[in-house]
Amino acid sequence: MGTCRHLLAAFPGYWEIVLILGVVLILASVRWMTASRQNSESLQKGWAFLREQSILWIAQGFGVGRIAFAPGTWGSVVGVLWFFVLLKTGDFCFFLAGIVLGLTASVWLCGAAERILKQTDPPSVVLDEITALPVCFVPWVVSLWLRAGTLPAPEAFFNGHAWWPTLIMFALFRLFDILKPWPIRQSQKLPGGCGVTVDDLLAAVYVALLTLVFIV
Repeated sequence: MGTCRHLLAAFPGYWEIVLILGVVLILASVRWMTASRQNSESLQKGWAFLREQSILWIAQGFGVGRIAFAPGTWGSVVGVLWFFVLLKTGDFCFFLAGIVLGLTASVWLCGAAERILKQTDPPSVVLDEITALPVCFVPWVVSLWLRAGTLPAPEAFFNGHAWWPTLIMFALFRLFDILKPWPIRQSQKLPGGCGVTVDDLLAAVYVALLTLVFIV
């Protein structure tokens, strides 16, 4: 009996055991909550980074805007491909809707890219050139559509003698975009993505007006 008493005295009481277990559980809970919060913050940062990089990738012309030499010209080359894709839809309404949606997307994405890069109209952002270039060809497309009753195929602009006026229109688009005659330069003062996109749209409108005189 005395021996049992001595053995019990050698161990903490039940309340001490409960207290110790409670402290352990609290410390474990705090550590788990801290780790969960850190993981959640890391996940949010990861998604935010992925979102920003996706926006930049599109706004930078799917990467071509990152080319160090003449990114605007490379963006305009992609704009020719975008024009080709719009013609391949084979539907005049889809053609016009694609131009409008592209320009609308450019305003939003280019504005977002400005905020991400913390720059005004960054040279690497070329989605504005891509989406504006098809506007150069609208009068020519409308003229062919009215004659045939269907949207012209891409071959009407990229085969035979059509290559020359297409190439000249491309060069004029780049020229107006670089020289920025009135009101192109002034339009750059518009806020956000509007200032990035509208100047290229106006450059394309200049070219489109010239086609009314020399091509259509």
